[in-house]
Amino acid sequence: MANSGSRKVWQWIVIIILGILIIIQFIPADKTNPNVSKEIETPDQVKSVLEKSCFDCHSNETEWPWYSSIAPASWLVAHDVNEAREHINFSTWNKYTTEDRLGIIEEMWEEVEEGEMPLWYYTLAHPRAKMTDEDKQILSDWVTRLTKKTSVESDPDPESIE
Repeated sequence: MANSGSRKVWQWIVIIILGILIIIQFIPADKTNPNVSKEIETPDQVKSVLEKSCFDCHSNETEWPWYSSIAPASWLVAHDVNEAREHINFSTWNKYTTEDRLGIIEEMWEEVEEGEMPLWYYTLAHPRAKMTDEDKQILSDWVTRLTKKTSVESDPDPESIE
């Protein structure tokens, strides 16, 4: 008889969990793609790397995957994208000052160089986003050119850090 009682408890636990999973589907995640005000302008090779490895989270051009429509994954994905856009948003590049742009680019490279970006769990679901050594070299060369250019200029044009 004890076996029958514990089976009923497990059945109720499963029913409750399924009920919760169904109910939370009605709580939407904030999945938006605001307008692009001015996208970062870079050499084509750099743009290609950024689009492949960064834009899904760090731009207003996110391609929301199928699982971003299923709670609770939808909440986690939306949270990660919104937080990423707060750090760097390549779709609102014109809103940053020249100094901010340079700092963002240097910080971005530091994260890539240390293997912190793209996030390891993002590349599990999006293996195409994983940066190759060639991708990293393209970014490194670009960042080096920009930092040398701005250190030589006393008052760089804000649009030149693109």
